[in-house]
Amino acid sequence: MLYTFKSKATADLTMLEVPAKQVLKIIGKAAGPQGVISPEEVPAAISALQQAIAAENLVIQQHKGDAVSKHPTKEAEALNDQLVSLRQRAVPFIHMLEESAGAGERVMWGI
Repeated sequence: MLYTFKSKATADLTMLEVPAKQVLKIIGKAAGPQGVISPEEVPAAISALQQAIAAENLVIQQHKGDAVSKHPTKEAEALNDQLVSLRQRAVPFIHMLEESAGAGERVMWGI
């Protein structure tokens, strides 16, 4: 299932269900079939996403260090590099929120 985020200020952004639900949960929104993020809600949403990204980065760095020290091979490093982080998934969404709020537009989603 796909979630499509829309705003009059930006191009549409489509996410797979699991990452979309994760992002919505982080910003305190129910991952229902439809929803809205108002421009007034954007600063708190961005802050929550940035905090979650920072926390995940610490875990990833710890995991990479452990994996490389236990199995110092190119394969272990390559496997760690294949992980898709919250940051990679959330940055386009953060940009959408920033541009939309700057234009006074809301972000809406639907499945």
